[in-house]
Amino acid sequence: MKAIGTTRPRPITDSSALIAFDAPEPTLRPRDLLVQVKAVGLNPADAKVRASRQPEDGKPSILGYDAAGVVVGVGSEVSLFKVGDEVFYAGQIDRPGSNAERQAVDERIVGLKPKSLTFAEAAALPLTAITAWELLFDRMKAGRDEDETLLVVGGAGGVGSALIQIARATTNLRVVATASRPETRQWSLDLGAHAVIDHSGPIDEALAAAGERAPKYIASLTQTPKHFSALARAIAVQGVIGAIDDATGVAVTELQYKAAGFVWEVMFVRPVHQTPDMIAQHNLLTEVSRLVDAGAIRTTLTRNLGPLTPQSLQEGHRLMESGATIGKVALDGI
Repeated sequence: MKAIGTTRPRPITDSSALIAFDAPEPTLRPRDLLVQVKAVGLNPADAKVRASRQPEDGKPSILGYDAAGVVVGVGSEVSLFKVGDEVFYAGQIDRPGSNAERQAVDERIVGLKPKSLTFAEAAALPLTAITAWELLFDRMKAGRDEDETLLVVGGAGGVGSALIQIARATTNLRVVATASRPETRQWSLDLGAHAVIDHSGPIDEALAAAGERAPKYIASLTQTPKHFSALARAIAVQGVIGAIDDATGVAVTELQYKAAGFVWEVMFVRPVHQTPDMIAQHNLLTEVSRLVDAGAIRTTLTRNLGPLTPQSLQEGHRLMESGATIGKVALDGI
């Protein structure tokens, strides 16, 4: 089958950073689906893995996580899906990725694609929706009926765009997002943020200037080391900060005298470690799909780069590395 991948770490400016090649057909495990990939979504993780992955055998490694497609085969123990189902998912980091004609993926991390979305629109959602949902409910353990504030640092990014919507659709939290440009501010408001503050300066000062109360929950989605001291000053007593990015060097002791917590969200943990609650990702994607079809959540796709080729995928990785994208980027299948 046709696939796109990498043979060693290369900068995206290298014309060989991503190459097309013929890959063997996926081998199904008992609970695997074989999916004909119709569209893929891009995330910063795609670019980070490309820039660091060194395949041990020298053979090309298939990259890609977010995908939407059609089930064309099932493993011997599959019970949640059937051939012909349209699905979406984010895959896992330790198996061949979605930048191929077909992909094997465990049914426990797959959801039925929202009927109201195209494949590309659906492919823009899984990784960010899973990350946002797990961060809010599983890591920070936010209550759905709490009269508290959630601060979303980086509201216009992929995860921020999903988190704003999920929080508004499923909780009573007051959602305050951060942004530094007029277009990202408006994007966050359009997605449902109650208010938007500027993160180009100290975030605690911006919160105070806006008259916002101390947030019980802070989702630190970007530049955590830069913002951490301000977030520690801003967090409510006994609140919690959740991060998804590289927080190397942060001084968590700054939270000590508020008895505040700091947690990580890594959405690949459940499938990589085959945790007993791995099916939680299937369940939350099922709920996200329902919310989309009910009109409570919308796709965050802002750019479709067309058919998946080494050149179009390279452009997508360049956009991911720019750090200036709003919402999500997707491509149609090979």
